[in-house]
Amino acid sequence: MKQMSGARRASAVLAVGAVAALALAGCSGGNGSRGAGGGEGSLESIQAALEKGGELTYWSWTPQAEAQVAAFEKAYPNVTVDLVNAGTNNDEYTKLQNAIKAGSGAPDVVQIEYYAFPQFALTDALLDLSAYGFADLEDDYTASTWGSVTVGDAIYGLPQDSGPMALFYNQAVFDEYGIDVPTTWDEYIAAAEKLHAADPTKYITNDIGDAGFATSMIWQAGGTPFQSDGTNVTIDLQDAGSKKWAGTWNQLVENDLLAPYGSWSDEWFQGLGNGSIATLVIGAWMPANLESGAPDGAGNWRIAPMPTYDGSPASAENGGGGQAVTKQSKNPELAAGFLWWLNNSEESITTFLDGGGFPSTTAELSSDEFLNAAPEYFGGQKINEVLAAAADSVVTGWQYLPFQVYGNSIFGDTVGQSYADGSDLNEGLTAWQDALVEYGNGQGFTVNE
Repeated sequence: MKQMSGARRASAVLAVGAVAALALAGCSGGNGSRGAGGGEGSLESIQAALEKGGELTYWSWTPQAEAQVAAFEKAYPNVTVDLVNAGTNNDEYTKLQNAIKAGSGAPDVVQIEYYAFPQFALTDALLDLSAYGFADLEDDYTASTWGSVTVGDAIYGLPQDSGPMALFYNQAVFDEYGIDVPTTWDEYIAAAEKLHAADPTKYITNDIGDAGFATSMIWQAGGTPFQSDGTNVTIDLQDAGSKKWAGTWNQLVENDLLAPYGSWSDEWFQGLGNGSIATLVIGAWMPANLESGAPDGAGNWRIAPMPTYDGSPASAENGGGGQAVTKQSKNPELAAGFLWWLNNSEESITTFLDGGGFPSTTAELSSDEFLNAAPEYFGGQKINEVLAAAADSVVTGWQYLPFQVYGNSIFGDTVGQSYADGSDLNEGLTAWQDALVEYGNGQGFTVNE
């Protein structure tokens, strides 16, 4: 699923509620726990539930969901799945949060982006799937995506896609202006200066302030500004990695070297097509979006490893997510079976990839068919070789806030102001931290700086 959380700025605030008062059983359950309604605690038991059948409700906004549900119902004719598009990211999360508070109305299976998983896991809304033997599936997924749906021994979902970051660049523009593909951020800044000086209508990239992008860039820089242990949270948006990224990106922000429009806008797609935006540092799910949204750029674009601070490989996840079973499900074993098929069966994964998704599964990332794909849009380059290598170089240790959905919603009011003013991003990060600390403490967390 493509990353849209920053592009579609959150318009509603999801209150976490008085989480300090929760038992937090969902954050501490081990392999010996059982899901609501019991179950034999094995993948075989959910297979039996699939054969028996029943009815499920599934919330998803992915374009592949309809084809996946049709294939599932053909494979398991005794199961009926009601597919509901409850809205994209924050729209869906608002409805899910309302259903959780009401105690009814949540679907059996729900799509959740990685950055939002901690919020719903902490509020005890998701089923711990370790009760159904899902721990046996860990090696099927990349470490970063598996870590995004688990807390300790508890497994709150299965990854669907991933977004390891890479450098998408317009080879024709680089050739025209004599720019080499940058391997370090210093080289990237120099390329930005050279390009814009030669033609003021051209920019190295765009950025007007996007929480998902900023956190991914801090992640790649080795930052760990968010640390959580239950309701105890530490926030430090002036740690070494945060300051490293801000110090680098300030050179673009303060010198007007970024195209002044947001991602996913008409101007953005036009810039990608006509060459006025020369690069994107973005998740591996982007190729299909480029092909459909910027057809005029066909043949010009290529993909290279993400620039780093010292030249050594390092990436981060940008976007992506998976699915979870809610605790409100009246048939959790059947719901777990559907989720297992959805994100672990070859048929479903193939359907997802054919629709433009990027895999989280190690088998697909290493398959010859996947690695040898050479789309004409990218000049026949075997782009998945680069993207799969990026998945292997994701920096470890990253955590999101247990109220990251809210955090992203106020990014524009804090860090976004630094972008708007062309001023020091560190000031914006400090303002964001102050607001996050105040909010977290008001919601029952114990937040330390």
